[in-house]
Amino acid sequence: MTTSANVRVRFAPSPTGPLHIGGVRTALYNYLFARQHGGQFVFRIEDTDSNRFVPGAEQYILESFRWLGIDFDEGVSFGGDKGPYRQSERRHIYKQYVQQLLDSGKAYIAFDTPEELSAAREAVPNFQYDASTRMKMRNSLSLSKDETERLIREGANYVVRFLIEPGEDVVVHDLIRGDVHINSRVLDDKVLYKAADELPTYHLANIVDDHLMQISHVIRGEEWLPSAPLHVLLYRAFGWEDTMPQFAHLPLLLKPDGKGKLSKRDGDRLGFPVFPLEWKDPATGEVSRGYREDGYLPEAVINFLALLGWNPGTEQELLSLQELVEQFDLSKCSKAGAKFDYVKAAWFNHEYILKKSDAELLPAFTSLLSANSVEATDEQALAVLGMMKGRVNFVKELWPLCKFFFVAPTEYDEKTVRKRWKEYSPTQMNELKELLSSLDDFSIESQEAAVHAWIEAKEYKMGDVMNAWRLTLVGEGKGPGMFEISAFLGKAETLKRMKKAIAELP
Repeated sequence: MTTSANVRVRFAPSPTGPLHIGGVRTALYNYLFARQHGGQFVFRIEDTDSNRFVPGAEQYILESFRWLGIDFDEGVSFGGDKGPYRQSERRHIYKQYVQQLLDSGKAYIAFDTPEELSAAREAVPNFQYDASTRMKMRNSLSLSKDETERLIREGANYVVRFLIEPGEDVVVHDLIRGDVHINSRVLDDKVLYKAADELPTYHLANIVDDHLMQISHVIRGEEWLPSAPLHVLLYRAFGWEDTMPQFAHLPLLLKPDGKGKLSKRDGDRLGFPVFPLEWKDPATGEVSRGYREDGYLPEAVINFLALLGWNPGTEQELLSLQELVEQFDLSKCSKAGAKFDYVKAAWFNHEYILKKSDAELLPAFTSLLSANSVEATDEQALAVLGMMKGRVNFVKELWPLCKFFFVAPTEYDEKTVRKRWKEYSPTQMNELKELLSSLDDFSIESQEAAVHAWIEAKEYKMGDVMNAWRLTLVGEGKGPGMFEISAFLGKAETLKRMKKAIAELP
């Protein structure tokens, strides 16, 4: 396990839309690793692809982490002495390193048009811009120096490509997967810089930024593993082998059913969110669900995500953020993809609702009551929470289960009536109503003692009485203990509901 006091990791999303839940997990693992080693966690924005920029995406990403409780030490909106942390503000920096590669012969200028590249792909099966094809294309290696300079002088559009020598064995030392060997002949001469917008591509910007920001570990998704050999070669080209970060490629998040990566379509199809917060597409107006708006507690989301692709090696499933920091170990990450179990996510939320005090859940519950036009005191709301929160996965599920506490039933469930309302039920309920009306103390304990004594004296069946009584107060066969319900409603409301039910039920 890494013990360096100089651990520096980063999360570097692109502001091209909402943050996918897989990206949240990547950020979480970086956060846990940094906190465990007393290191630094950097937030960087990779916005070199100006065509894909989406307004509001950066703010959305930051708000997502604020809600989840994942904090950064430096970066965009956090400050720091290694900025700017937005790649679009670092053009002047990247130009220096592009020129360094050109001057050292490690990169070259290519003038091929999109049409020329398309023609090459059609003419050559499995075309790859590499040592076998580059001299047939239009670039500074195949053209004379004078021709190259003339094209640049006349404003011809060009890109800078990395010169990859074939036949070299590239080893990526991965903390999760071990040593990954790739031969350079399978790599193409990637574009590192585009003159049209004076911005680097992901590959160059990433390497330069990680080096200058002294990133010690690059912890990212498995989908980036194919890029790792190229990044190793770039570090070598710059002579930065001694400062190259250690890599760790996390397992993919997979569909709950079938094969392939988890996508928004899976969430839409199966009814769960794949974004931390609700997202409204600024172009189409389409609204996508979010974990926050769906009623998930941030602690539950964190705990659930942490165990997708990693486990502490014990049977413990409920882990606080601090416990996750203490126990996290990259070597215990799985190499295989993790199926996204959205049912388990709801279970985690249920468990964290149970861990919350009633007072902590009160704001969400009172909002739910207000949305249903119910005015209740804090004392009433807390009492219902205490009785009912263990029955739900989400606070929003409480309303249909506890509506009867605040709104008297206007009709009675037919199935329950057929099963629970006997021919002798009106007589028993009238007797019970008289008994309850005689009680000066309407507490749970007082009612329970009096009612049990009456049932025993009358030799009634407990189930017959309690089920019929529940029907009169609730309207159906659900809810907590009957004495809890009647004590909450109070004597007047209890008797009122019983009188109405006796009159209306057959």
